Amino acid sequence: MLNILSTDVIPEKIPLPDPIAVAPVKPDWYHLLEKYAKTDLKKSWTHLLSSVLPYLALWALMIYLVLKGYPYWLTFVAIVCASVFFVRSFIIFHDCVHESFFNSAAANKIAGTLIGIMTFTPYGDWRHIHNIHHATYTNLDRRGVGDIWLITAEEYLAYPKFKQFIYRFYRNPLFLILTGPILQFLLIHRVPGPRARWQELGSVLLTDAAIAGIVILASYTIGLKNYLIIQLPIVYLSTVAGVWLFYVQHQFEGVYWSREKDWDPMRAALEGSSFYKLPKFLQWVTGNIGFHHVHHVRTRIPNYFLEQCYNEVPVLQGAKSLSIKRSLKGLWLSLWDEKEHRLISFAELRHRQKSPNAPTMQTA
Repeated sequence: MLNILSTDVIPEKIPLPDPIAVAPVKPDWYHLLEKYAKTDLKKSWTHLLSSVLPYLALWALMIYLVLKGYPYWLTFVAIVCASVFFVRSFIIFHDCVHESFFNSAAANKIAGTLIGIMTFTPYGDWRHIHNIHHATYTNLDRRGVGDIWLITAEEYLAYPKFKQFIYRFYRNPLFLILTGPILQFLLIHRVPGPRARWQELGSVLLTDAAIAGIVILASYTIGLKNYLIIQLPIVYLSTVAGVWLFYVQHQFEGVYWSREKDWDPMRAALEGSSFYKLPKFLQWVTGNIGFHHVHHVRTRIPNYFLEQCYNEVPVLQGAKSLSIKRSLKGLWLSLWDEKEHRLISFAELRHRQKSPNAPTMQTA
């Protein structure tokens, strides 16, 4: 999701979107996932309508509150509620990208495009980038598209001082989690991503034109200011939550990364993405995306079957769960140590430089 700024290693070719599914040799248990990698149209329509319609209804309510001059705090309560359905709608968009939400590729594209306009994300361009993410994630030699900027400790030490500063600034939670998301969705999504082809460019232009049309229409109806005081907080709250989810599902204690020659797509799926164990309400809000290792193992499983798949396939239950408290520790893990095969913080790297013979500081 968050591919702001530039990374140093760009894939030389566009890889297949699901390296496990096309691998010549799969684990014996892989066939067990097939029953979950199917669309249930009733569930899909229920999820779609129960996410998008409340969002639109809340928009109508917020317009009424603003135009009638009610206190803004009432509107802000509705904004928080609308952000919940914005996040849920984006999860549906994500399923459409993987063509797991509807049986028809055309239906996924139509729904994904419309929700993409609603969530400020071009369907075709994001689909292209996200498929690259799935095919290259945790491969140190193919970083650079659709992932969060991560470098090794050795690469960091080889950087000139200014570039070290840029990387530290990027990895600072105040930027990465609290500032970067709004830049990503409002600005960076307005231009095609790396390796974009004509179809990706077309999706960006279509989304941008639709958003521009909505803004112009709002300006002539409810007023530009009223539109912005509703839309901008929704986008901010939703995208901060979304980027946080993406971050903790891929950058955490015990995560797996490897060089190309040793890269294992199954390990990348099971150990390179987390099982983020959330309270039931937050699990509902986030569309079961916390079962992220299950999603990476089989991308065609729609969000409403992820938990059932986890519960019924024992091998998936071996993944270490990541609690909210434990996930916060990952905020400070910014460098990959190739010798110890783990993420480390800038503080640990400084400690090593000052005391090269001291034992390493393992995080709790």
